[in-house]
Amino acid sequence: MSTHDPEDPLSRERAHLSESRAALRAMREDVENLDIKDVTANWVNAAVLQRQIDDRIKALADLSHTPLFFGRLDYLHAPGAELAEGAEGERFYIGRRHVHDAEGDPMVIDWRAPVSQPFYRASKKDPQDIGLRRRFGYTGGDLTAYEDEHLTDPAEAATTSKLLQAEIERPRVGPMRDIVATIQPEQDEIVRSGLTGSVCVQGGPGTGKTAVGLHRVAYLLYAHRDRLARTGTLVIGPNASFLHYIEQVLPALGELDVKQATVDDLVAHVEVKGVDDAPAAIVKGDARMAEVLRRAVRSHVSMPTEPLMVVRGSRRWRIPAYELEEIVRELQERDIRYGAAHDALPQRIAHAVLVRMEQAGEAPDDRVQDAVARNTAVKAAVKAVWPPVDPAKLVLRLLADPDFLAAHADGLLTAEEQKTILWAKPARSVKSAKWSAADAVLIDEANDLVARTHSLGHVVIDEAQDLSPMQYRAVGRRCSTGSATVLGDLAQGTTPWATASWDEALRHLGKADAVVEELTAGFRVPREVIAYASRLLPAISPGLAPVESVRETPGSLDVRASTDLDADVIAACRESLEHEGSIGLIAADARIPALAEALMAAGLVFLAPGEETTTESRLTLVPASLAKGLEYDYVVLDEPAAVVDGEPDERTGLRRLYVALTRAVSGLTVCHAAALPEQLAP
Repeated sequence: MSTHDPEDPLSRERAHLSESRAALRAMREDVENLDIKDVTANWVNAAVLQRQIDDRIKALADLSHTPLFFGRLDYLHAPGAELAEGAEGERFYIGRRHVHDAEGDPMVIDWRAPVSQPFYRASKKDPQDIGLRRRFGYTGGDLTAYEDEHLTDPAEAATTSKLLQAEIERPRVGPMRDIVATIQPEQDEIVRSGLTGSVCVQGGPGTGKTAVGLHRVAYLLYAHRDRLARTGTLVIGPNASFLHYIEQVLPALGELDVKQATVDDLVAHVEVKGVDDAPAAIVKGDARMAEVLRRAVRSHVSMPTEPLMVVRGSRRWRIPAYELEEIVRELQERDIRYGAAHDALPQRIAHAVLVRMEQAGEAPDDRVQDAVARNTAVKAAVKAVWPPVDPAKLVLRLLADPDFLAAHADGLLTAEEQKTILWAKPARSVKSAKWSAADAVLIDEANDLVARTHSLGHVVIDEAQDLSPMQYRAVGRRCSTGSATVLGDLAQGTTPWATASWDEALRHLGKADAVVEELTAGFRVPREVIAYASRLLPAISPGLAPVESVRETPGSLDVRASTDLDADVIAACRESLEHEGSIGLIAADARIPALAEALMAAGLVFLAPGEETTTESRLTLVPASLAKGLEYDYVVLDEPAAVVDGEPDERTGLRRLYVALTRAVSGLTVCHAAALPEQLAP
């Protein structure tokens, strides 16, 4: 017997939620009960189909604490045929996935469907044929409130949604959540932009650029599923901690097959065991190194000086040196991959032999040409003229042999720059070399010169401002025939090679025609906190517009001068733990051991970045170098001067401080014993 009161709107909505959950369970059971024994030809087909079924079952999971729908649209008229079929005044519930009843009628519409778009974009000025937009509030998985906007009622004034604001400000424990219920109009435009074009999103702290990028992937997979299923998608983050933080967003939206990686993961051709100093890393990451490598690879080609004699049975076929040279030059002029040219050369030589056979009255076919291409004399000639190149050995020689480097860096790198990247003690072999992360990128470039890198359909790269030109090239190779979503903030560039402009970065990425969008409205970081951090902008990124936070939270910023820093930091952590949500203690990397000891002595349990927060363990001790991209409800920042001093130069240090200052969603406490940087001085 139903406990829902049909006269009570909230009761009716709860009834629809119950019915929708029951329908979702039925959809899942239908998939679980599929019998594939009689529809597969062999075990391979059966395994593939079973995996698809298993993925579908996972995608249809009903997450108890995740609302099945978060909004409702009441259309004034039936939406256009290209959007959805339905009668005048049709009602749609908007959620994370599509749910239908036993007859196939929709009970919940996927947020990515065209008919759902007005939920994010309709307004009093542009109602988009929406009479009513309803938002729902939840406690856990229970529907507890709703809020209506009558978009075509002139008597109703436009107001800020309290449920929307509460959802944005809701304390968080655990990994990053999706923002599907709170996407703003300017964010939605980026999310729904097409697959064929690349997009670069410049966004300051709290503007939601990471969430926009992830939701764009989810939208593209919905709108272009068949194409992206063939070509693949990839999300690239700055480090493993960041990837762990965001890894649940796409699965929560029903997308299970998106791969995640760091740039280091992409170029892991060798084991990285060494670290470059900043000057060497800057030169190795410079785009000029691409031409140095191209020259070095091509230098292995030598022109033939002797004719080639091919013996077939009792006949001898002679190819003069000048004709061999013509074949080699033609391959060079085509500028195809070195390895592809190496593979093509024996076939070209064999073709020249076949021409002579035909002129002599023979009728050779393709099998004869393949046999000639495998002839010992032909193979020996190819090895002499166009020998194989091992990318790692090539880079090893460049970094170990001053003469080899000088020959191919002439006019590109100065003598001082060449000296900077040469190893003081050359390695004996690829395996024994102490490769750095920048070296691995060089090997990846050389690898692409030899054999083309596989391209994906779409790549998202977050915190992109920290990449070197050579790293941009490495990422660009992974989407050379696809598109990219580039996310970042020039003010948060904290590497010595951080990009100076998005135009430059996109050129290195191979996406010079990408559209650059700027998000300036902040939804996460309180206005007081972002205004304090923005005092650093003139010093770290002149001309960049500060974020305008929509959240005014009195008392969200507390700057404390200290005489006993460790004790005051511990006290600030205890105060933060009195609030609901996650807490991040951020400090200069050099201060982490001392603070860890102080926390343990105080009996405060803490986590490392990447470890998932729980209701029992909500405090994370975060080195400033790993804070980028993360956020916490409350942040305690230890000694700003130490964060600045921990970097090789003041501007990079101030940028690192800017990142640390902007990780707080609800409140920031700054504890300092040393003088604050002058930009933050009272």
